[in-house]
Amino acid sequence: MSKHGKVLVAMSGGIDSSVTAMMLHEQGYDVIGITMKTWDYESSGSSKRETGCCSLDSINDARTMAVNFGFPHYILDIRGEFGEFIINNFVEEYLAGRTPNPCVLCNTHIKWDALLKRANMLDCEFIATGHYAQLREENNRKIIYKGTDHTKDQTYVLWGLDQECLRRTMFPLGGFKKTEIKQMAKDAGFYDLANKSESYDICFVPDNDYRAFLNHKLPHLETTVAGGDFIYKNKKVGTHKGYPYFTVGQRKGLEIAMGVPVFVKEIIPETNTVVLGDKDDLEENHLTVRDYNLIKYETLPNDFVGLTKIRYKDAGTLATINTNDTSLDVIFHKPVNGVAPGQSAVIYEGDDLVGGGFINRKILL
Repeated sequence: MSKHGKVLVAMSGGIDSSVTAMMLHEQGYDVIGITMKTWDYESSGSSKRETGCCSLDSINDARTMAVNFGFPHYILDIRGEFGEFIINNFVEEYLAGRTPNPCVLCNTHIKWDALLKRANMLDCEFIATGHYAQLREENNRKIIYKGTDHTKDQTYVLWGLDQECLRRTMFPLGGFKKTEIKQMAKDAGFYDLANKSESYDICFVPDNDYRAFLNHKLPHLETTVAGGDFIYKNKKVGTHKGYPYFTVGQRKGLEIAMGVPVFVKEIIPETNTVVLGDKDDLEENHLTVRDYNLIKYETLPNDFVGLTKIRYKDAGTLATINTNDTSLDVIFHKPVNGVAPGQSAVIYEGDDLVGGGFINRKILL
C-alpha cells in the first residue's frame, strides 16, 4: 500500500490524462487507470473512422501506458448512461431553440459520478483527471482556480462540480504548462503521445456536423421544420430549413443573401422563426442563469461583481450578479455580444471559479 493512498485516474489515451497517471505513479501513489467508453460512431451515423477518447486506439494507448508502468487499467462502458442523459439533452436543447453545453453536463452528471462510484468500489481515496485547473481549500471549501497555463485553462467546464466531488478530486497538471507536459512525455520515451493530435470536437459528433447528427437521431426532423421564416428588422426576408439548425450568433451557412453581414439574433421554436440582426443587434446587457452551482461561496454576496464568461473562448466581462430565487441575475458593465441560451455563464473572481449555470433566456434592457 502506497503511503500517498490510492487514486483512480481517468485515462482517455491522450497526453494529458496519460501524463497525469504517470506523474502520480512516480510520486508514489497507488494508481488505477480507468477509460470510459461513452460513445461509438456507428450510433451517430458517421462513416468516419473512430478517433478521440472513445476509439479503440485511444483505449489501447491508455492500457499501454498502464502496462508500461505496472498499474491496473479498466475499461468502463457507460454508453447507456451517456446516451440517456447527454445525447437526449443535446437533442432536446436544440429542439427548444437553445445551444447545448454537453461537456459541462458530462463532467457533472456522468464522468465524475461514474469515477466516484468506481473509486468507492476499488477503495480509492481520490480521483484524478488531466484537466488544466487547480484546487485549494479555503473557509472549509474546495475552490477551483485557473491553471498556470491560461491558454489551456479548463475551469469553464468544471463549474457544475459539487464540494463532495471536489474533496476527492486531484488536478495534477494545473501547475504546469502544456509545453512542459509534452516534454515530460518525451523524456519518458512516449514520443508518439507527445505528438498526438488533439480533438476539440464534441465526442459524439466526430465530424463536427451537429445538423447531420440531429437528422440521424430524428429522421423526420428536416421535413417537419422546413420552411420557417427569416425575420430581419421586423420583416420577413426569406425562409429557412428549420430553426434547430441555427445557433445565436451564427453568420455563416444562413443561405440567405442580404447584401450586408447578418447574424442569428434570436430563435423562436414555437413559430419556427429565426430572427436576424446586424452585429450590433447581438449586444446585450442582462441575462439570467438557471441550474447554477456555486463553488467559491456557499451563498453569493449581494451585488457581487465578477468576470463572467458566456462561452469557452470568451475573455469575460465584468458584471454585477445577484441571486433571485432559483436563478442568477447577471447585469454586465458593458454590452456583450452573442448571448446564446443553453450555453454556460461562468463567473470568476480573479483566477478563482466562483460558479456558473446555464443561460436561461435573453432579456433586452
